[in-house]
Amino acid sequence: MSAQMPELVDAWRMVAAGMRLDGRLPLASLTRLSELLADVEGDDVTCSIEFGRDALRQAYALLRVQANLPLVCQRTLKRFVLPLDIEQRLGLIRDEADEAGLLPDYEALLLEGDGSLSPADLVEDELILAIPAIPVAPGSEAIERDWPVSTEEETRVNPFSALAGLKKDRNN
Repeated sequence: MSAQMPELVDAWRMVAAGMRLDGRLPLASLTRLSELLADVEGDDVTCSIEFGRDALRQAYALLRVQANLPLVCQRTLKRFVLPLDIEQRLGLIRDEADEAGLLPDYEALLLEGDGSLSPADLVEDELILAIPAIPVAPGSEAIERDWPVSTEEETRVNPFSALAGLKKDRNN
């Protein structure tokens, strides 16, 4: 982590002071994220967190993250790099009931009693959420195959044809 990005911050003090944190995180340091990646080679994650209050006096953290994540394409099974540029406004709340008071474009971030927040964990969570469930490299073509029906399958007796005959007998 960079010297400007501390391990833990007091989010409420950061909001009161209107602070901003800027830093870089190596992919290898984000252990939960690295399990989802093809490897941890490449660029560091660039991030900033700006704390403040909006016009309605709601405490927020504006998170900006830029990263190039190496993933495995599930169509081609080859490595590709997914560029991400995330901007997320997080409404800082003390209680789950406070979530209802957030503006629609805010994502709730519930802080524990002392207001401690790990910037690296926050960045890692957003990156994990941004990874698609099934990564597909841009420009890769879907593999469509025409699987012809064999003559054996065509001539095979349908096991349900007997049921159709029974159904006819019952209706008559």
